Amino acid sequence: MLNRRHFLGTGLASATALTFSSVWSQNTPQFGAPELPAVGFRRMKLGTMEVIALNDGAVRRPLGQEFVPAVPLDQVKALLASQNLPTDYIDVPYTPFLLINGNQRYLFDTGFADNGPPTTGKLLGNLAAAGFKPEDINNVVLSHFHGDHINGLRFKNGNLVYPNARVHVPAPEHAFWTDEARIAAAPAQMQGAFGAVKRALTGLTPDQLVKFEPGSTLAPGLQSVAAFGHTPGHTLFTARSEGQSFAYVADITNVPSLFARNPDWAVLFDMNPEMARQSRRRIFDMLVKEKMMAGGFHFPFPAFGSITPSGNGYQFVPVA
Repeated sequence: MLNRRHFLGTGLASATALTFSSVWSQNTPQFGAPELPAVGFRRMKLGTMEVIALNDGAVRRPLGQEFVPAVPLDQVKALLASQNLPTDYIDVPYTPFLLINGNQRYLFDTGFADNGPPTTGKLLGNLAAAGFKPEDINNVVLSHFHGDHINGLRFKNGNLVYPNARVHVPAPEHAFWTDEARIAAAPAQMQGAFGAVKRALTGLTPDQLVKFEPGSTLAPGLQSVAAFGHTPGHTLFTARSEGQSFAYVADITNVPSLFARNPDWAVLFDMNPEMARQSRRRIFDMLVKEKMMAGGFHFPFPAFGSITPSGNGYQFVPVA
Protein backbone atom coordinates (compact mmCIF):
# COMPACT_ATOMS: atom_id res chain seq x y z
CA MET A 1 0.00 0.00 0.00
CA LEU A 2 1.25 3.47 -0.81
CA ASN A 3 2.53 5.26 2.29
CA ARG A 4 1.65 8.88 1.60
CA ARG A 5 3.76 10.11 4.51
CA HIS A 6 6.71 9.70 2.17
CA PHE A 7 5.33 12.59 0.14
CA LEU A 8 5.05 15.13 2.95
CA GLY A 9 7.61 17.66 4.07
CA THR A 10 9.94 20.18 2.50
CA GLY A 11 10.82 18.01 -0.49
CA LEU A 12 7.21 17.94 -1.60
CA ALA A 13 6.72 21.62 -0.89
CA SER A 14 9.75 22.77 -2.86
CA ALA A 15 9.13 20.46 -5.80
CA THR A 16 5.49 21.39 -6.01
CA ALA A 17 6.15 25.09 -5.73
CA LEU A 18 8.64 24.97 -8.57
CA THR A 19 6.44 22.73 -10.69
CA PHE A 20 3.54 25.17 -10.59
CA SER A 21 5.41 28.47 -10.57
CA SER A 22 6.82 30.85 -13.12
CA VAL A 23 9.78 28.51 -13.55
CA TRP A 24 7.84 27.24 -16.58
CA SER A 25 8.22 30.57 -18.33
CA GLN A 26 11.91 31.10 -17.80
CA ASN A 27 12.68 31.42 -21.51
CA THR A 28 15.41 33.89 -20.64
CA PRO A 29 16.39 36.26 -23.49
CA GLN A 30 20.10 35.45 -23.38
CA PHE A 31 19.33 31.80 -24.15
CA GLY A 32 16.62 32.40 -26.74
CA ALA A 33 13.47 30.33 -27.16
CA PRO A 34 13.27 26.56 -27.59
CA GLU A 35 13.04 25.23 -31.13
CA LEU A 36 9.69 23.55 -31.75
CA PRO A 37 9.19 20.80 -34.36
CA ALA A 38 8.06 22.02 -37.78
CA VAL A 39 5.54 19.18 -37.82
CA GLY A 40 4.28 18.64 -34.31
CA PHE A 41 2.76 15.17 -34.63
CA ARG A 42 4.16 11.73 -35.48
CA ARG A 43 2.18 8.56 -36.18
CA MET A 44 3.13 4.98 -35.36
CA LYS A 45 1.21 1.81 -36.19
CA LEU A 46 0.84 -0.64 -33.33
CA GLY A 47 -0.82 -3.75 -34.71
CA THR A 48 -4.47 -2.81 -35.15
CA MET A 49 -3.93 0.32 -33.05
CA GLU A 50 -2.24 3.63 -33.82
CA VAL A 51 -0.18 5.88 -31.56
CA ILE A 52 0.27 9.58 -32.33
CA ALA A 53 2.72 11.83 -30.51
CA LEU A 54 1.32 15.37 -30.21
CA ASN A 55 3.74 18.10 -29.17
CA ASP A 56 2.34 20.83 -26.90
CA GLY A 57 5.48 22.97 -27.05
CA ALA A 58 8.53 23.35 -24.85
CA VAL A 59 10.20 25.71 -22.41
CA ARG A 60 13.84 26.66 -22.10
CA ARG A 61 15.07 27.18 -18.55
CA PRO A 62 18.52 28.08 -17.21
CA LEU A 63 20.36 25.08 -15.82
CA GLY A 64 21.08 25.64 -12.14
CA GLN A 65 21.98 23.50 -9.17
CA GLU A 66 18.30 23.14 -8.26
CA PHE A 67 17.45 21.05 -11.33
CA VAL A 68 19.32 17.95 -10.09
CA PRO A 69 19.46 18.85 -6.40
CA ALA A 70 21.68 16.07 -5.04
CA VAL A 71 24.32 16.16 -7.81
CA PRO A 72 27.07 18.79 -8.22
CA LEU A 73 26.24 21.07 -11.13
CA ASP A 74 29.59 20.46 -12.82
CA GLN A 75 28.76 16.74 -13.06
CA VAL A 76 25.40 17.51 -14.63
CA LYS A 77 27.01 19.84 -17.17
CA ALA A 78 29.73 17.29 -17.93
CA LEU A 79 27.13 14.65 -18.80
CA LEU A 80 25.36 17.08 -21.14
CA ALA A 81 28.66 18.12 -22.74
CA SER A 82 29.56 14.48 -23.36
CA GLN A 83 26.42 14.27 -25.52
CA ASN A 84 27.17 17.54 -27.35
CA LEU A 85 24.24 19.24 -25.64
CA PRO A 86 24.09 22.80 -24.23
CA THR A 87 25.25 23.15 -20.64
CA ASP A 88 23.78 26.56 -19.72
CA TYR A 89 20.12 25.72 -20.22
CA ILE A 90 17.66 22.84 -20.47
CA ASP A 91 14.88 22.49 -23.03
CA VAL A 92 11.88 20.68 -21.58
CA PRO A 93 9.33 19.56 -24.21
CA TYR A 94 5.75 18.49 -23.51
CA THR A 95 4.24 15.71 -25.62
CA PRO A 96 0.93 13.99 -24.86
CA PHE A 97 0.11 10.82 -26.83
CA LEU A 98 -3.07 9.75 -28.58
CA LEU A 99 -3.88 6.03 -28.78
CA ILE A 100 -6.50 5.01 -31.34
CA ASN A 101 -8.13 1.63 -30.85
CA GLY A 102 -11.20 1.19 -33.03
CA ASN A 103 -13.68 3.90 -32.10
CA GLN A 104 -11.91 4.64 -28.82
CA ARG A 105 -9.43 7.51 -28.71
CA TYR A 106 -7.31 7.81 -25.59
CA LEU A 107 -5.37 11.04 -24.99
CA PHE A 108 -2.62 10.49 -22.42
CA ASP A 109 -2.10 13.73 -20.49
CA THR A 110 -3.15 17.15 -21.71
CA GLY A 111 -0.38 19.73 -21.66
CA PHE A 112 -1.38 23.33 -20.97
CA ALA A 113 -4.18 24.37 -23.39
CA ASP A 114 -4.15 28.20 -23.14
CA ASN A 115 -2.93 28.24 -19.51
CA GLY A 116 0.83 28.02 -20.04
CA PRO A 117 3.83 29.99 -21.29
CA PRO A 118 3.80 31.35 -24.87
CA THR A 119 5.94 28.47 -26.18
CA THR A 120 3.30 25.93 -25.11
CA GLY A 121 -0.34 25.31 -25.97
CA LYS A 122 0.40 23.75 -29.36
CA LEU A 123 -1.49 20.50 -28.78
CA LEU A 124 -4.82 21.42 -30.34
CA GLY A 125 -3.16 22.73 -33.50
CA ASN A 126 -1.14 19.55 -33.84
CA LEU A 127 -4.22 17.46 -33.09
CA ALA A 128 -6.02 19.23 -35.95
CA ALA A 129 -3.05 18.68 -38.26
CA ALA A 130 -3.27 14.97 -37.44
CA GLY A 131 -6.94 15.00 -38.46
CA PHE A 132 -8.82 15.19 -35.15
CA LYS A 133 -11.02 17.65 -33.31
CA PRO A 134 -11.20 17.93 -29.50
CA GLU A 135 -14.72 16.51 -29.71
CA ASP A 136 -13.28 13.32 -31.21
CA ILE A 137 -11.46 12.46 -27.98
CA ASN A 138 -13.62 10.15 -25.89
CA ASN A 139 -11.04 9.28 -23.22
CA VAL A 140 -8.45 11.42 -21.43
CA VAL A 141 -6.06 9.38 -19.29
CA LEU A 142 -3.97 11.21 -16.70
CA SER A 143 -0.66 9.78 -15.53
CA HIS A 144 -0.48 12.15 -12.55
CA PHE A 145 -1.68 15.56 -11.42
CA HIS A 146 1.25 17.92 -12.02
CA GLY A 147 0.04 21.02 -13.82
CA ASP A 148 1.66 20.41 -17.20
CA HIS A 149 -0.35 17.18 -17.38
CA ILE A 150 -3.75 18.38 -16.14
CA ASN A 151 -4.04 22.09 -16.97
CA GLY A 152 -5.01 21.24 -20.53
CA LEU A 153 -8.27 19.68 -19.38
CA ARG A 154 -9.85 23.15 -19.30
CA PHE A 155 -9.37 26.40 -21.13
CA LYS A 156 -8.56 29.52 -19.17
CA ASN A 157 -12.28 30.38 -19.25
CA GLY A 158 -13.11 27.10 -17.47
CA ASN A 159 -14.66 25.28 -20.43
CA LEU A 160 -13.69 21.65 -21.00
CA VAL A 161 -11.23 21.22 -23.86
CA TYR A 162 -12.48 17.67 -24.57
CA PRO A 163 -16.21 17.87 -23.84
CA ASN A 164 -17.01 14.29 -24.86
CA ALA A 165 -14.22 12.59 -22.91
CA ARG A 166 -14.28 10.50 -19.80
CA VAL A 167 -11.30 11.41 -17.62
CA HIS A 168 -9.46 8.38 -16.22
CA VAL A 169 -7.32 9.05 -13.12
CA PRO A 170 -5.17 6.86 -10.83
CA ALA A 171 -7.10 6.41 -7.58
CA PRO A 172 -4.12 7.01 -5.24
CA GLU A 173 -3.17 10.17 -7.12
CA HIS A 174 -6.72 11.47 -6.88
CA ALA A 175 -6.89 10.61 -3.18
CA PHE A 176 -3.69 12.49 -2.42
CA TRP A 177 -4.50 15.73 -4.23
CA THR A 178 -8.14 15.94 -3.13
CA ASP A 179 -7.67 15.18 0.57
CA GLU A 180 -9.27 18.16 2.31
CA ALA A 181 -7.25 17.72 5.50
CA ARG A 182 -4.01 17.65 3.54
CA ILE A 183 -5.02 20.71 1.52
CA ALA A 184 -5.88 22.65 4.69
CA ALA A 185 -2.54 21.75 6.28
CA ALA A 186 -0.42 22.39 3.18
CA PRO A 187 2.02 25.33 3.21
CA ALA A 188 1.25 28.38 1.11
CA GLN A 189 3.67 27.40 -1.64
CA MET A 190 1.71 24.17 -2.24
CA GLN A 191 -1.70 25.75 -2.51
CA GLY A 192 -1.30 26.49 -6.21
CA ALA A 193 -0.70 22.81 -6.90
CA PHE A 194 -3.82 21.74 -5.06
CA GLY A 195 -5.76 24.59 -6.65
CA ALA A 196 -4.81 23.46 -10.15
CA VAL A 197 -6.20 19.99 -9.43
CA LYS A 198 -9.42 21.45 -8.02
CA ARG A 199 -9.83 23.72 -11.03
CA ALA A 200 -9.31 20.86 -13.50
CA LEU A 201 -11.53 18.25 -11.86
CA THR A 202 -14.28 20.10 -10.01
CA GLY A 203 -17.59 19.80 -11.82
CA LEU A 204 -16.84 16.52 -13.54
CA THR A 205 -19.73 14.12 -13.02
CA PRO A 206 -19.26 10.55 -11.75
CA ASP A 207 -19.72 9.41 -15.35
CA GLN A 208 -17.01 11.78 -16.55
CA LEU A 209 -14.43 11.05 -13.84
CA VAL A 210 -13.29 7.41 -13.77
CA LYS A 211 -10.88 6.29 -11.03
CA PHE A 212 -8.77 3.19 -11.58
CA GLU A 213 -6.22 1.30 -9.51
CA PRO A 214 -2.69 1.36 -10.98
CA GLY A 215 -1.95 -2.09 -12.34
CA SER A 216 -5.48 -2.61 -13.61
CA THR A 217 -6.60 -3.07 -17.21
CA LEU A 218 -8.28 0.02 -18.64
CA ALA A 219 -9.45 -1.67 -21.85
CA PRO A 220 -8.47 -4.75 -23.88
CA GLY A 221 -4.82 -4.31 -24.78
CA LEU A 222 -4.40 -1.25 -22.52
CA GLN A 223 -2.81 -1.78 -19.11
CA SER A 224 -1.87 0.65 -16.35
CA VAL A 225 1.46 0.25 -14.52
CA ALA A 226 2.19 1.69 -11.07
CA ALA A 227 5.36 3.81 -11.06
CA PHE A 228 5.10 5.84 -7.86
CA GLY A 229 7.69 8.34 -6.71
CA HIS A 230 7.48 11.23 -9.11
CA THR A 231 4.10 11.74 -7.45
CA PRO A 232 2.16 9.54 -5.02
CA GLY A 233 0.11 7.87 -7.75
CA HIS A 234 2.27 8.34 -10.87
CA THR A 235 1.11 5.73 -13.37
CA LEU A 236 2.30 4.54 -16.78
CA PHE A 237 0.44 2.71 -19.54
CA THR A 238 1.23 -0.10 -21.96
CA ALA A 239 -0.61 -0.89 -25.18
CA ARG A 240 -0.25 -4.23 -26.98
CA SER A 241 -1.63 -5.40 -30.32
CA GLU A 242 -0.66 -8.22 -32.67
CA GLY A 243 2.66 -8.84 -30.95
CA GLN A 244 3.67 -5.17 -30.87
CA SER A 245 3.94 -3.14 -27.69
CA PHE A 246 4.23 0.49 -26.64
CA ALA A 247 4.68 2.10 -23.23
CA TYR A 248 3.73 5.65 -22.41
CA VAL A 249 6.15 6.34 -19.57
CA ALA A 250 4.91 9.86 -18.68
CA ASP A 251 7.43 11.40 -16.23
CA ILE A 252 9.41 8.30 -15.32
CA THR A 253 12.28 10.52 -16.41
CA ASN A 254 12.39 14.21 -17.14
CA VAL A 255 15.24 15.00 -19.57
CA PRO A 256 16.37 11.54 -20.74
CA SER A 257 19.87 12.79 -21.59
CA LEU A 258 20.25 13.23 -17.83
CA PHE A 259 17.88 10.90 -16.02
CA ALA A 260 17.87 7.92 -18.38
CA ARG A 261 21.65 8.05 -18.65
CA ASN A 262 21.81 8.42 -14.86
CA PRO A 263 18.59 6.88 -13.50
CA ASP A 264 19.76 7.29 -9.90
CA TRP A 265 19.68 11.06 -10.29
CA ALA A 266 16.39 12.73 -9.39
CA VAL A 267 14.93 15.87 -10.93
CA LEU A 268 13.64 18.53 -8.53
CA PHE A 269 10.06 17.64 -9.53
CA ASP A 270 10.33 14.09 -8.15
CA MET A 271 8.24 14.31 -4.99
CA ASN A 272 9.82 11.20 -3.46
CA PRO A 273 13.28 10.93 -5.07
CA GLU A 274 14.18 7.50 -3.70
CA MET A 275 10.90 5.92 -4.74
CA ALA A 276 11.21 7.61 -8.14
CA ARG A 277 14.69 6.12 -8.62
CA GLN A 278 13.40 2.63 -7.85
CA SER A 279 10.50 3.04 -10.28
CA ARG A 280 12.80 4.41 -12.97
CA ARG A 281 15.15 1.43 -12.78
CA ARG A 282 12.27 -1.05 -12.78
CA ILE A 283 10.50 0.54 -15.74
CA PHE A 284 13.62 0.96 -17.85
CA ASP A 285 14.58 -2.66 -17.17
CA MET A 286 11.11 -3.70 -18.38
CA LEU A 287 11.43 -1.63 -21.55
CA VAL A 288 14.80 -3.17 -22.38
CA LYS A 289 13.79 -6.73 -21.51
CA GLU A 290 10.55 -6.60 -23.49
CA LYS A 291 12.01 -4.45 -26.30
CA MET A 292 9.08 -2.09 -26.05
CA MET A 293 8.71 1.13 -27.96
CA ALA A 294 8.57 3.91 -25.37
CA GLY A 295 7.06 7.38 -25.42
CA GLY A 296 7.83 10.01 -22.79
CA PHE A 297 6.09 13.27 -22.00
CA HIS A 298 9.42 15.11 -21.76
CA PHE A 299 11.36 13.14 -24.37
CA PRO A 300 12.73 15.15 -27.32
CA PHE A 301 10.32 15.07 -30.23
CA PRO A 302 9.12 12.76 -31.79
CA ALA A 303 9.16 11.66 -28.16
CA PHE A 304 9.09 7.93 -28.82
CA GLY A 305 11.75 5.40 -29.62
CA SER A 306 13.69 2.58 -27.99
CA ILE A 307 15.51 2.35 -24.67
CA THR A 308 18.92 0.68 -24.72
CA PRO A 309 21.43 0.02 -21.93
CA SER A 310 24.23 2.59 -21.64
CA GLY A 311 26.90 2.38 -18.95
CA ASN A 312 25.21 2.37 -15.57
CA GLY A 313 21.97 3.56 -17.12
CA TYR A 314 20.08 3.73 -20.36
CA GLN A 315 19.82 5.74 -23.54
CA PHE A 316 16.76 6.95 -25.39
CA VAL A 317 17.09 6.36 -29.15
CA PRO A 318 14.32 8.29 -30.97
CA VAL A 319 12.65 6.81 -34.03
CA ALA A 320 14.10 8.04 -37.31
